[in-house]
Amino acid sequence: MSKKFSDQYYLEEAPIKKAIAHLSIPMMIAMSVGTIYNVINAYFIGLLHNTSMLSAITLGLPIFTVLMAIGNVFGVGGGTFITRLIGQKDSEKARRVAGYTFYGSIIAGILISLLAMLFVNPISQLLGADAATFAYTKAYTMTLFAGGFIVVLNFALEQLVRSGGASKESMYGIFISTGLSLILDPLLILGLGWHVAGAALAMILAQLGSAIYYLYFLEKRSEHLQGFLKHIKISIKDQLEVYKIGISELLQSAFLIVSTLLLNNFAIHYGDNVVAGFGIALRIVQIPEFLAMGLFFGLIPFFAFNFASKNYARFKAGLSQAAWYIGGIAILFVGIVYLFRTPIIHLFSSDPSVLTVGTYILVAMLISALFNGFTGLFIGVFQAAGQGTATMVMSITQGVLYIPMILILHVIFGLHGVIWSMTVTEIITAVMGLLFFLAFQRKIKTPDLSGAKISTP
Repeated sequence: MSKKFSDQYYLEEAPIKKAIAHLSIPMMIAMSVGTIYNVINAYFIGLLHNTSMLSAITLGLPIFTVLMAIGNVFGVGGGTFITRLIGQKDSEKARRVAGYTFYGSIIAGILISLLAMLFVNPISQLLGADAATFAYTKAYTMTLFAGGFIVVLNFALEQLVRSGGASKESMYGIFISTGLSLILDPLLILGLGWHVAGAALAMILAQLGSAIYYLYFLEKRSEHLQGFLKHIKISIKDQLEVYKIGISELLQSAFLIVSTLLLNNFAIHYGDNVVAGFGIALRIVQIPEFLAMGLFFGLIPFFAFNFASKNYARFKAGLSQAAWYIGGIAILFVGIVYLFRTPIIHLFSSDPSVLTVGTYILVAMLISALFNGFTGLFIGVFQAAGQGTATMVMSITQGVLYIPMILILHVIFGLHGVIWSMTVTEIITAVMGLLFFLAFQRKIKTPDLSGAKISTP
């Protein structure tokens, strides 16, 4: 392959805007399509006109989050490490790390699925299910966990694909899963009448389709990782390099789950219509949030490569340009969704009580989205640079802060406090990320920055 058209060229030499276009536009498209993927289940379940079913798939969202998080322990931790190794011209070690990531994600996925299946009843209750939603929540949860290892593997493989800058191929995999979901959801939910279990099964089979594609690409077409399946072992030191970033991703998701459980349990006291309203609003607001996520997710390999090769000027130029783009995306798309919030909510429910509270919740979520992109950018930069401490603290704070926030605001403002607690937490976290970044930026000027050089055996 000509160097000019290789994925590494965009990491190493291409003009900044051209590099961002190559790395981030496919991811932005993919994340937007992924948002549609997340909405599809809610849309087809909504056609059944059963608020308890709609509430059940909202209550079950943390299950998918935890499976994704386990996949990202290996995928984000291993993927960013692989990119830094590629930046240091050590493709052999990168393949070994990729093999460990692949097999580790499968084993972890199977173990967590088996363990969760043993405790499906208490898990369903913990999710916030009441008498009306318990059976549906349990069916959704059991089906997701039964194929959970596929979800874990798919997220790990997607990160490996992106580790070498192959954003387009990552996008193609998400297209595959979304296309399969569009076919399988109406078939399993409506055609076969499997309602929430059909929604979960469709999600698993869609993830399997993209995982197969990612595996094919890595083994047959990857610039640096072909032959990775032959490797399974890496040193303890290299495992720690994977986990110091990967575990922060798990903690972030774990606290997100705690936050979601708190939100569900507070919201359920105000009725199924409030739970359904939160589920609809959260899915809608993912549109602008996922566009920003696509931008900085696509650039994580860019940051990791240039940090490892000590090209700090290129690192900073890419970061500055990304921040401007994220700000523009947030203002533009949040504004559009805000203007059309009422007709958008109408697409998901005709229940007047759901429409009223869902529209109000959406406004709070949109304000949160203005800050969410910058928080994600800061965490992505810290992950790419191997800055385990900053990544860990940001991940923990984002979840820990929400707990007292929702408790205090609920006591003072009731339902209004529950709705706005997430927005207040997101604003404070974004400010904290900025402070961490300012400290990190000063450290870049020193030649012995921890994490800039990765030792090799």
